[in-house]
Amino acid sequence: MSQHVYIFDTTLRDGEQSPGVNFNVNEKLEIAKQLARLGVDIIEAGFPVTSRGDFDAVQCIAREVKGVTIAGLARTSQADIDRAWEAVQYAEQPRIHTFIATSNVHMQYKLNMTEEQVIDAVVNGVKHARKYTSDVEFSAEDAFRSDIDFLCRVLEAAVAAGATTVNVPDTVGYATPDEFGRFIHTIQEKVKGIDKIVTSIHCHDDLGLAVANSLSAVREGARQIEGTINGIGERAGNASLEEVVMSLRTRRNLYGLDTRVNTEEIYRTSKMISKLSGMNIQHNKAIVGKNAFAHESGIHQDGVLKERTTYEIMNPAMVGITHTNLVLGKLSGKHAFKDRLVELGYTLEDEDLRKAFSRFKDLADRKKQITDEDLEAIVEEEILTIPSTYELSYLHISSGSTVVPTATVGLKYNEEVSEEASCGNGPVDAICKAVDKMTGIRCRLASWEIDAVTSGKDALGDVTLKITVDEERFYQGRGISTDVLEASARAYVSAVNKMVYEKQKGRG
Repeated sequence: MSQHVYIFDTTLRDGEQSPGVNFNVNEKLEIAKQLARLGVDIIEAGFPVTSRGDFDAVQCIAREVKGVTIAGLARTSQADIDRAWEAVQYAEQPRIHTFIATSNVHMQYKLNMTEEQVIDAVVNGVKHARKYTSDVEFSAEDAFRSDIDFLCRVLEAAVAAGATTVNVPDTVGYATPDEFGRFIHTIQEKVKGIDKIVTSIHCHDDLGLAVANSLSAVREGARQIEGTINGIGERAGNASLEEVVMSLRTRRNLYGLDTRVNTEEIYRTSKMISKLSGMNIQHNKAIVGKNAFAHESGIHQDGVLKERTTYEIMNPAMVGITHTNLVLGKLSGKHAFKDRLVELGYTLEDEDLRKAFSRFKDLADRKKQITDEDLEAIVEEEILTIPSTYELSYLHISSGSTVVPTATVGLKYNEEVSEEASCGNGPVDAICKAVDKMTGIRCRLASWEIDAVTSGKDALGDVTLKITVDEERFYQGRGISTDVLEASARAYVSAVNKMVYEKQKGRG
């Protein structure tokens, strides 16, 4: 049996199903490029039939991201599969990932189908997908809660129809490690022909066991693990891929298995997903959390200083966490700026480089030293965005404990700057109301969060917020500045731009 475990990343599909997460096409493309640098084997870029926006994103990724398999999700219907192929056909290595539910509760209440009808759908769907590509994955949704004998019949039918990967999901995170391992073992024994293809697993984290279940499955012969960066996804999320990969690497003596993931890209990838999704990483999160390699106890500090392995089973550098302090300031030139961005994993086109460098110089006038974290924040805010309908030109705030907060905001629209002032119950509220006056869009601020990009009194404030008009569709905005109110204004305008852009494209 192969000792290679395929890493199937579904951050752009299942991860985006996290409540309130909505990546635009540009963000999805940059995430996919970073996932390729990370070294995952398969990127599930989306579910093309669900919307024009998702289709465009999958197709864009298929055209531009090389060296990795690009998968599109589809139900077993021909229309879904046709649409998925339209999107992924341009990839170097295209895959169609088709699925249908197999548990009694899903077949009775959701599908209203008999067992035989489900098997027919599986066979027809896989055969239709094979007309387009030799790389077809079949998933039995809610597999773990399915009758095991029926599930084996379904998987055997999928293999016979031409599936090259069969995926066994614990869709609702119900399994425990011991029983999930036995479950996979039974499938490996009973399903005819399964030894000739790849068995995959897809575990959810409702009981906090997704990673443990995934590792239990590979010990029983599964050779593809599906999950997301930071474990984002439906409800409590998916198996956290950084935890899976580092478990296999750190405990190779136990598992004897390898992946092709470049672990030094893990931290950068995690930060990108956190910022673009608006989902902050908990400080005690394994592998990538702020405290993952922190030591406060005097005994621990003493031990680590004498010998790192006394309290660290992984070297932080293995996942890309370094303590390099790059000193760039207002006298630094574009060449040094560009070189450092390349070292950080960002290769920008001339126009994007000009925008980022201009923002860097503006920041350098207010901040004595610019760190790697500052540079990453600049690139993520300035470059990974959709075209801007409105741009923040200036901002004036009057606020205090004895005055009514008032904001005067200048916005550029069609190369002309307009100005409005408004009062609010706080300076952020006043800013939002002033922007609403100029755009003519009355938005509700659904959430507002601030984080410090770096330490110190001149640290960049990183504001992430979400707005809505109809309480159904939410738009995320992000802004950075040493002034938290300016960061808030930038974030709000960014969110409004996303709303306007999607409405213009007819996707809102």
